[in-house]
Amino acid sequence: MNIDFSKYSDGLVPAVVQDAITGKVLMVGFMNQEAVDKTIELGKVTFYSRSKQRLWTKGETSDNFLLYKEMIVDCDNDTLLVKALPQGPTCHTGADTCFFESNTSNPADFLWYLEQVIAGRKNNPSEESYTSKLFARGINKVAQKVGEEAVELVIESKDDNRELFLGEAADLMFHYIVLLQAKGYSLQDVVEVLRKRHK
Repeated sequence: MNIDFSKYSDGLVPAVVQDAITGKVLMVGFMNQEAVDKTIELGKVTFYSRSKQRLWTKGETSDNFLLYKEMIVDCDNDTLLVKALPQGPTCHTGADTCFFESNTSNPADFLWYLEQVIAGRKNNPSEESYTSKLFARGINKVAQKVGEEAVELVIESKDDNRELFLGEAADLMFHYIVLLQAKGYSLQDVVEVLRKRHK
């Protein structure tokens, strides 16, 4: 990332923290290069505290850490968007966010987050990632896995084992999203089709 820390006299840039799943803005802090590096190294969002005049990891006293997932710099290279997973209330007041908004998650929110993770495995392959390996094997293998998982779900639906049935349903959902990504489509594309049909 090309972050312009020289734009402001104190060498700090604003950092907007967003819940990686719900999209809610959790808080705003300030970062210098050391805070950016520490955030990536620790996997916990770390700021430069102007009042304490030192690095400050959110949650260092409350254990309500913000687990770092992604960092994006804006178009002027002087503001950061930090995506994280909160491990409790973010605000020192006990509120979910510093803007007193509820951060309760709609179950569907996780599907959008999962889609982003899967897209990341496609666009930035990792040798350790099952998903990256699946993409590398090509569209035929991805489609075959969806078929296999669908059959396994049908088989489990004939019994009354909740855990096995939901496990197979989750496997099918995961591989279905992988297939969409492999074909260059998204969940939003499917939602649009359903929305049109609903009319």
